[in-house]
Amino acid sequence: MKIALAQIAPKLSPKNLEKHLEYISGTDADLVVFPELSMNGYKIKDALLEDSFSLEYFKNLKFDKDVVLGAAIKKDGKIFNSALYLGKNLHIHNKVHLPTYGVFEEGRFFFSGESFSVFDSKAGKTAMFVCEDVFSGDAMDFVSEHKPDLIIVIAASPAREFSEGKLLIEEQWDALLKSMAILSGAYVVFCNRVGFEDGLGFWGGSRIVNPKGEVEIKADYFEEQIIECELNHSLTVTQKYFLRKS
Repeated sequence: MKIALAQIAPKLSPKNLEKHLEYISGTDADLVVFPELSMNGYKIKDALLEDSFSLEYFKNLKFDKDVVLGAAIKKDGKIFNSALYLGKNLHIHNKVHLPTYGVFEEGRFFFSGESFSVFDSKAGKTAMFVCEDVFSGDAMDFVSEHKPDLIIVIAASPAREFSEGKLLIEEQWDALLKSMAILSGAYVVFCNRVGFEDGLGFWGGSRIVNPKGEVEIKADYFEEQIIECELNHSLTVTQKYFLRKS
C-alpha cells in the first residue's frame, strides 16, 4: 500500500477543497493524508460558527482513492476539531485533547471528543489522532493495547523553541511518533501543515515511521510538498510477532 502525505498551507477559509483535489489528483497513492484543519485553516476562532462543515458534506464527497483530512465539524449543536477518513466508509475522530495554553485557544472554540477508536481500512486496523492527542498518556496506552496496523496523526504544530540549530518541538514529536510505532508495531503517519496564520508559523516535517521506530521518509521544513511511501506489510507482521513474545 502506498501512502502520500500532502503537507499543505491551507487558507483561513472554508474554501480549501480545490487545493485538496489538486494534491489528490497528483499522486497514484492508495491513501492521501492532509494536516489538521486542512479544510478550514487553524486560527479560525469565531468564524467556526459560519465556516464549519456538516458530516453530510463529506459523505457526498467522492474521490478515486482514500483520503484523510482535517475539518471543523458541526454536529448536534457542537463543533469539533476532527480527522475524517474518506474511503469505502466514512470514519471520524474528534480531537480529545484540546490545548488551551500559550498560543493555543482550542478549548474556547471546540468541544472535546470523547474517546479513541480503531476501524478497518485498506491498511488493516487503523487509528487516528489529532495533534495534542499524541501528547497524552492515554493515547500511548490505547495503541499499546489495541496494536493497530496503521496510526494516522494529523497536526497543525507551530514552530517554537529553537536551540543550537534544532527545533525542540520536532525532537518531541519524533520521540512520541517513534514510541507509538514501537509500542504498537504499526506504521505511524504524521502529516503536519506549513504556512503562516495570525503570527504562527507551522514547520511541516511530515514523516512516516515504520514499526521498528525508523523514519522511512520525511518532508522538508516550511514548504508545501507531497511525499510518498510504500508500506511493507511483512515488517508490520514481524514487529507484532516480537511484541507478542515480549
